[in-house]
Amino acid sequence: MINLTLKDGSVKQVAKGTTLEELARAISQGLARNAVAGKVNGELKDLSFPLQEDAQVEILTLDSEEGLEIMRHSTSHLLAQAVKNLFPGTLLGIGPAIANGFYYDFDSEHVFTPEDLEKIEQEMKRLAKEDYQFTCRTVSREEALNYFQEKGEKYKVELVNDLPEEARISMYTQGNFTDLCAGPHVPSTKMIKAFKLQSVAGAYWRGNEKNKMLQRIYGLAFAKAADLEDYLFKLEEAKRRDHRKLGLELDLFSLHDEGPGFPFFHPKGMVLRNILEDFWRKEHQKRGYVEIKTPIILHRSLWEQSGHWDHYKENMYFTKIDDQDYCVKPMNCPGGMIMYKTKLRSYRDLPIRCGELGLVHRHELSGALHGLLRVRNFTQDDAHIFMLPSQIKEEIIGVIDLVDYFYKVFGFEYHVELSTRPENSMGSDEAWEMATNALEDALKAKGMDYKINPGDGAFYGPKIDFHLKDCLGRTWQCGTIQLDFQMPEKFDLTYIGEDGEKHRPVMIHRVVYGSIERFIALLTEHYAGAFPTWLAPVQVRILPITDKQNEYAKQVRDLLSEQDIRVEIDDRREKINYKIREAQTEKVPFALVIGDKEVQEQTVAVRRYGEQKTETMPFGDFVALIKDEILSKKIRQI
Repeated sequence: MINLTLKDGSVKQVAKGTTLEELARAISQGLARNAVAGKVNGELKDLSFPLQEDAQVEILTLDSEEGLEIMRHSTSHLLAQAVKNLFPGTLLGIGPAIANGFYYDFDSEHVFTPEDLEKIEQEMKRLAKEDYQFTCRTVSREEALNYFQEKGEKYKVELVNDLPEEARISMYTQGNFTDLCAGPHVPSTKMIKAFKLQSVAGAYWRGNEKNKMLQRIYGLAFAKAADLEDYLFKLEEAKRRDHRKLGLELDLFSLHDEGPGFPFFHPKGMVLRNILEDFWRKEHQKRGYVEIKTPIILHRSLWEQSGHWDHYKENMYFTKIDDQDYCVKPMNCPGGMIMYKTKLRSYRDLPIRCGELGLVHRHELSGALHGLLRVRNFTQDDAHIFMLPSQIKEEIIGVIDLVDYFYKVFGFEYHVELSTRPENSMGSDEAWEMATNALEDALKAKGMDYKINPGDGAFYGPKIDFHLKDCLGRTWQCGTIQLDFQMPEKFDLTYIGEDGEKHRPVMIHRVVYGSIERFIALLTEHYAGAFPTWLAPVQVRILPITDKQNEYAKQVRDLLSEQDIRVEIDDRREKINYKIREAQTEKVPFALVIGDKEVQEQTVAVRRYGEQKTETMPFGDFVALIKDEILSKKIRQI
């Protein structure tokens, strides 16, 4: 007998040679029905795997991420089987699981069309119902080569050739289809139920542009049909909310071939930007920040000193001035170092919290550019906090509280990751350990849940990253807190301590929005362009029914403007229903319809965005209503 320690800590004794499937059945019939694979001492295994010694064992179902990934990988094999059935002569590339689905690469003389995807999907459904078992056979490298050479599968032959001569190679078969694969797989094709083929794209074999371009078919796969339908709904909703589309429709910004990755902000977009910046300034002033502005172009020597020249040069832009090399800044921090050094600092001066809405430029590959989410110039809402070592924890907690406040105002949920030392870092092991521990201590002091993101820190220090969750469940990395012992050393920053001697300050780099441009993109998609009243570029549109009401409409406009409410009049000679529809299309929070009755009674007929009914109220009541909505930064669910 052998002892198996299960996930809940309990120990189960079974006969040597018991398979994972038999173990699942011994635990419960329900678990056996839902099991897709297992984990033995941390390694993923098929349910047919025989247990030979004491081990830590977990049975995986589709309720787990690992179980889902295994099912998605199995679905890619099902896709390949269907393609081989329908298009004989097609050669196989690779077919892994990816987020929410899978893909498979094919070399075929036939160019796959959307109509082909429908046929392939139907064939996959037929094959799934056949209940083919996924069976694994382990062979020598020579046997694998012979098999795939016989089948003419040159790409599989290349993969096998890359393996060591002594390697034992696993091959999986379901029905009439066999593939080279490390596994594991679900026990049977009948477990693959909720999937949909999405699209076809070109992909170079093994990601090398010198190799042949293959056809990559992408698909989605979920545990249940309801999960697939929900995801497809979210995909459609994401298209409707696409900030690039809404940016043009709402006249916020545009992107042009004359400046790829360099966005143009229109008047309404500038209103939104300025509101975000004004809010940022006000909240930072409350918390003891001062604001600075540093130059966009600085001498090469500064970037060599900061380490950016060695670690970030491929992402920078350069120019020459008086035959000297200058760099367009990709980050604001070196300028902040120069500002700190302009005078002698005392321990009594610290902490110094310097904020900067700094325009930076970074060279992104053209294929990576994406609306405002990935651009080549953007404004970072940076701040650099210079402090005593004894102030580290308190200052980090202060930034965490600030970020939390901002995100709650905008209605975002978020999760936190602690990103640790990357490979191309600078500085000593001791400094990195001290910095990482300081960030972790602050997170623990706040009682925050977080996960470790190994190797994703900045080259000069570890960081806390805040990942926003939007209304579609997508996450976006925005805010960050980076603790830095390196820059103060490199720039020889000092302060005079209580002992009258020079000491080295510690420094925090942090952003809240991340970048103004990216945050505008996220807000646009999160609200689907229907911004809360306090953020809306136009808060009120006045709609006189005929020219007779224009004079009263102007009085209403002027009174609202005096209250700093952003208002405009639509006095075109159009039918009122047309004007109302257009106000709704442009997502103006309030449309005020004015007819003879409203003029006579000094009222307004209020039509909220997203609502069909119109409510008539005294003008003073409307002013009180909208001002309360603006001051409270109310978010309405539409």
